[in-house]
Amino acid sequence: MANEKGFWVLSQLGKKVLRPGGKEFTKELIDSANLSKNNTIVELAPGKGLTTDLLLQKEPKNYYGVDIEIETINNLKKRFSEKNCNFILASAASTGLDSHIAELVIGEAMLTMQIDHRKAEIIQEAARILKKDGLYIIHELGLIPNDIDENFKKEILVNLSKAGKVNARPLTSVEWKELLENNGFEILKILQSPMKLLEPKRLIDDEGFLGVIRILINLIRKPKARTTVFQMKKIFGQYQENLVAIGIVARKK
Repeated sequence: MANEKGFWVLSQLGKKVLRPGGKEFTKELIDSANLSKNNTIVELAPGKGLTTDLLLQKEPKNYYGVDIEIETINNLKKRFSEKNCNFILASAASTGLDSHIAELVIGEAMLTMQIDHRKAEIIQEAARILKKDGLYIIHELGLIPNDIDENFKKEILVNLSKAGKVNARPLTSVEWKELLENNGFEILKILQSPMKLLEPKRLIDDEGFLGVIRILINLIRKPKARTTVFQMKKIFGQYQENLVAIGIVARKK
């Protein structure tokens, strides 16, 4: 585990919520979309299925979850057996779905891990499968302030990538906004929340007491995983004044 990606390690320890702003932030973003029972929803990289569950509570007409990991797809199929649920093994940049089928596309904690041109490809795919005036929701890691020094920004990106063993490339809110606008969207709402993924209160809010106890027991049992988690927590703490969760609701132009 010492050489595995940070989010994978957290998942193996039992952490279910791997979103920068936590479960409540995701709920707020979904509620802002004012979904109806006639909607078709596409979720990119559903992961453990937390957001899937929240979306299905809105009783959509159809739900499509797209993930590149076969194990993730198989686990989600077992958990969600509703007739309106469809899970597809595909890339977020090339889902294979028909054009103009969805009222909502949502993706969380996945664009941050992509280089810039890959971010753009995924956003363009979201625009392709959305109907006219359809909504695109993202929940990602952000940087503040908007005029952050470029050298300091590079330092943060390097240390985030080292700690999480993944190519982390968060953007400022202005950069996220421009990226979406340049790829077919207009911005309706931008939300920010403190990035406290590994702080005790956020852990309890997201995982519950029993969930936190399970994670702690696994940390005790797995010293290599513990090293990775402590490295991530250290970096999050070091740059806590500059890291935030960013949620954006955008509409297809």
